[in-house]
Amino acid sequence: MLIDSHCHLDGVRFAADRDAVIERARAAGVKLLLAIGTGDGPPDLEVALRLAEAYPFIYATAGVHPHDAAKWTPACIPQLRSLMGHRKIVGLGEIGLDYHYDFSPRDMQQSVFAEQLRIAAEARKPIAIHTREAWPDTFSLLEEHWTPAALPGIMHCFTGGPAEAERSLAMGFTISFSGIVTYPKAPEVQEAARLTPLDRILVETDAPYLAPLPYRGKRNEPAFVVETAKKIAELKNLSYAEVAAATTANFLRLFPAAAEGYTG
Repeated sequence: MLIDSHCHLDGVRFAADRDAVIERARAAGVKLLLAIGTGDGPPDLEVALRLAEAYPFIYATAGVHPHDAAKWTPACIPQLRSLMGHRKIVGLGEIGLDYHYDFSPRDMQQSVFAEQLRIAAEARKPIAIHTREAWPDTFSLLEEHWTPAALPGIMHCFTGGPAEAERSLAMGFTISFSGIVTYPKAPEVQEAARLTPLDRILVETDAPYLAPLPYRGKRNEPAFVVETAKKIAELKNLSYAEVAAATTANFLRLFPAAAEGYTG
């Protein structure tokens, strides 16, 4: 039994067969999914919640992705505060910084990130972090606005190496590995997976992006998270069953409200 801890199922790439994709995940042993609620950005921050309300085994987050920071308005603050109170919203995210694409100005990304960290801390909700080519600023903002809250969080789709993993772990984060960990040209990510304690690991697809081997280049979907779990097992010299059980337990510990939707 597995949990896909991060997937985007609301977009057009799943419009034609979303129900079938979800059924394939269930058939593959993926018993719970966390739908990420960033969508196309404000003003619609409920894209994942609509999915979560339709399926008992799907839970959701809400948040403004760094790509969409330029769409942020003051109205986002009460909207996110309200969503954090919904029974099927278990966290805030994905939020963070992306200096690779710079779709929003960096100062605006930083401001929106900090504001959402404050909202999550106020709501006592975990966060899912997106960081790309922005580790120093990400850690700096987390230390200022998140660490004092002593709350958990996830380094989503981890792309760093051992140094970034160790710092993330020291700050209390759980590290979520995507299909990237299966790629031959990702030795730093693989080494990070080896050193991360089993009780601090999650697996995810980030569907429809970053399909793991042997599906690389295809549209990713939650059923493929099995391949990521298999790779983690290989890297850590564990059985697939051990990794599946541990990552499931880790997720339910982070998001206890989701336990009622888990049918393992």
